[in-house]
Parts: sequence; C-alpha cells; structure tokens
Amino acid sequence: MKRRSLLSITLASVLGIGSVLAYQSDAFASKLSDLQNQKKNVESKSSTIKSDINEKDQGIKEIQGKQNTLENELASLDIKIATTDEQIQEKQQQIKEAQQAIDKLKTEISVLKKRIEERNQLLDQRARAIQTNGGSSVNFLDVILGSDSFADLLDRMSAVTTLVNADKQIIEEQKKDQAELEKKQADVEKKLKTLEEMQAKLQSMKIEMNQQKARKNQIMKELGKQKKQLENDKLSLEEEQSILSAQKSAIEKAIKLEKDRIAEQERLAKQRQRQQQQSQHSYSGGGSSSGTPPVSSGSFMRPAQGYISSEFGNRSFDADGFHSGIDIAKGGTVPIVAAGDGVVTRSYFSSSYGNAIFITHSVNGQIYTTVYAHMSSRLVGDSTPVHKGQIIGYMGSTGQAYGQHLHFEFYVGPWTASHSNAVNPRNYISF
Repeated sequence: MKRRSLLSITLASVLGIGSVLAYQSDAFASKLSDLQNQKKNVESKSSTIKSDINEKDQGIKEIQGKQNTLENELASLDIKIATTDEQIQEKQQQIKEAQQAIDKLKTEISVLKKRIEERNQLLDQRARAIQTNGGSSVNFLDVILGSDSFADLLDRMSAVTTLVNADKQIIEEQKKDQAELEKKQADVEKKLKTLEEMQAKLQSMKIEMNQQKARKNQIMKELGKQKKQLENDKLSLEEEQSILSAQKSAIEKAIKLEKDRIAEQERLAKQRQRQQQQSQHSYSGGGSSSGTPPVSSGSFMRPAQGYISSEFGNRSFDADGFHSGIDIAKGGTVPIVAAGDGVVTRSYFSSSYGNAIFITHSVNGQIYTTVYAHMSSRLVGDSTPVHKGQIIGYMGSTGQAYGQHLHFEFYVGPWTASHSNAVNPRNYISF
C-alpha cells in the first residue's frame, strides 16, 4: 500500500511536471517563433530598403553624369560666347573705323565737290567764250592774221594749244575725280554693309548661345533639385535602415536570451523533477498520497490540497489571540506548491514555524510574500527561482503544530515579525 502510494505520488508528479514543461515549451517556442518572424520581417524590410538605396545611388550617379555633361557644354558655350563677344567688339571697332573713314571720305568728297564746282565754273566761262566767238573755242585765222611776226605767230599758236590742252585736262580730271568719288562711296558703303551684316550675325549667334545657356542652366537647376531629392530620400532610407539594423541586433539578442532562458528553464525543470523524484522515493511517511492542486488562473493559486482547518483572524488559543494565516489540513503525503512565480528568500527550520519557506513575488511592480510553515520536508533552498504550481515541499507537523497541516501566510510587501503586512489569503486566492 505504501509503495503504491509513493508510486502514485511519483506518477502524478511526473505527469504534472511534464504537462507544465510541455505548456512552457509551447509558450517559449511560440515566443521564440515570434521573435524569429520579427527578425525575418526586419531582414525583408532591410533588404527592400537596401535595394531602394541602390536605386537612389544609381539615380544620383545618372544625374551626376548628366550634370557633368551639361557643365562641359556650358563651359564650351561660355568660351564661344566670350569669343563671339570679342568678335562683336572687333566688328564694332571696325564699324567705328569705317564710320570714321566715311566721315573722312565725306570731307574729301566735299573737297572734290568744291573742286568740281570750280572746274564747272571754269568750263562755263569757256563755254560762254565759245558762244561769244561764234561757237569755236579759238579763231585760228584771227590768231594767225593778228600776229606781228613769225615768232609772235608761234607764241600765239603755243598759247592756243595750251588752252585747248587745258580744257581737255580739266575735262579728264573732272571725269577722274567723279569716278574716284563714286568708287570710294561704293567701297565704303559695301564695307559698312558687310560689317553691319557680320555684326548682326554675331549678335544673333550670341542671342542663340545665351538662349542655349539659359535652357541648359534650367536643366541643370532641375537636375540639382532631382539630385537633392534623391539624396534626401537616400538619407531617409539609410536612417530607416540604421533603425532596422538596430532592431535586428536587438531581436537577435532577444532570441539569444530567449534560447538561453528556455535552456535554463528546461535545466531547472529537469533539476526540480529529479529533486521531486528523489524526495518522493526517499519519503518514508505512511498514509495515503495526495496530488497537487490544479493550477488556477491569475497570479496566485491554492498551495495545497485539503480542507481549511483554521481561518485568518482572531483565534482564542493563539498566544496573541490572532491567527495571521490560513491552515490547510489533510492526511497522508500531501505536496505543497508555490502559490505563484517568485524567488525563495528563505528556506529554514524554525522552532515555531518548523520547516518553513518564504517566497517573494513581484506582480505588476507590487511585492508580495507567501509563507509555508510546519512542512515535513523542504525541496528548494534560498535564492531558488520557483514557478506557480511547483512542488516546494510536503505537508507535516514540525514546529509548534497540532497535527499535520500547512500554515499559509500572505503579505502585501515583505514579511514582518509583527505580521503587520499580513492579509487574508482569500483576498487573492480562491480556496
């Protein structure tokens, strides 16, 4: 009967721990899977952003290439415009010189006109003389007959010849001066026209080149805006990638910590299982065995199976007339479990509490303390982390106890010798 009881306890413990481990393993695996999925999502986003950054880089390079080409074209245009300006200035100087030549020619023309006018007057006099003499410029008979001697005749003949030649020379010079005047006028006017046409052509070329330069400058301005936008987009993407990289690093650390935590939880669970099995095999008490209470929802659960033999509050047979906890009684081998997740702050033997364990719990920033007293044996030591429903010992009657039971205390805050922080466990646990 005793061996069957111990076997039942062992089987119940193993099954209980196995179910808890399976539950925790599934929970840990789910959390680890979530972290790994998050990492994949971050990597996917980072890959997309990297591709976008490469695309922006390519766009920036293409724009830079266009800007370089435009800068070369603008530099060439600047040289051409400067050359054209020099040519225009040269033509303007030539036009100025031509204008000065025209002004000089006008003066010469004025002189020629005056000379021609004088010759015209002389010719008019000759013409009037001819009319007076009957239409002939010289009466050779009068010249011959009017001579006094042969020598006088020769002189008269020479004078007549001189006059005739003079008239011919005047006429020739008149024709020559008029032809020269006409030629100079034609040459200067032609040269001036050519210079003005060249200047107009150069001015037109300069206007066209300035228009080209304005168009290219506008394109350069637009390319500059596009480049700046791409650079800003790239900067934003790089910042986002940096954030994603930091997130990935944090997730990788979280994954490592979670794996380490899972491994540690598995190690501790196996250790607890071995301790419980060893305790169950080494337990020498008699009577029937009892299983662990079912794990309830919420932060805390019932610490042991059994009936409530004494409530929290005033009690006549206590030394101070006040019972600071609840007593749970049951015969046989009764496991005691941690009422909630926490850390063992003290595991010792007390003359009053007997075998006792103190566990500190932290729930949403609030500290609670639970006390388990009069146990027959303790399975956990100081500073041991425990989880809700974990077996920490067995019910007994050590210390100042009357019969086998668990004296269970609940404190809001730390345990105090005056029990000032003690509250009714029913406020937090359903019994």
